[in-house]
Amino acid sequence: ILKGVMEKMQQGPLIGAYVRDIRVCIFDGKMHPVDSNDIAFKLAGMMAFKQAFQQADPQLLEPIYSVEVRCPDDVTGNIMGDIQMRRGMVEGMDSEGHFTVVKAKVPHAEMQQFGSSLRSISQGRARFKMKFNHFIGQALIENQF
Repeated sequence: ILKGVMEKMQQGPLIGAYVRDIRVCIFDGKMHPVDSNDIAFKLAGMMAFKQAFQQADPQLLEPIYSVEVRCPDDVTGNIMGDIQMRRGMVEGMDSEGHFTVVKAKVPHAEMQQFGSSLRSISQGRARFKMKFNHFIGQALIENQF
């Protein structure tokens, strides 16, 4: 049964992405000498998970990354604009000589071409790093980003 549940979790019934943060409780089950085998229990687990998942009001989670951009002062405004166009939220800035460090939270899906855009805006003079920060639920995505 657990193998079936785990396989269905990996397939992700909503959009094909894995399912996380669930608890599975098995209340009853019985082995029958003729009809019971590993495949039957696996299929039962898959079907039970799919049915329970549909009734549970699932939420899509979007990964949010912490992004830190070190750029020359003269391109800071353009870089902040680019981050905001990517549904990012600028959280602060620090000054380091003639450079500014912009700190933001940005949805991972929006970071696909950020490196190319950053090189273009800064003529290759800016650098960035990013790391996973947290997941955010769909309702919060619509309100926050």
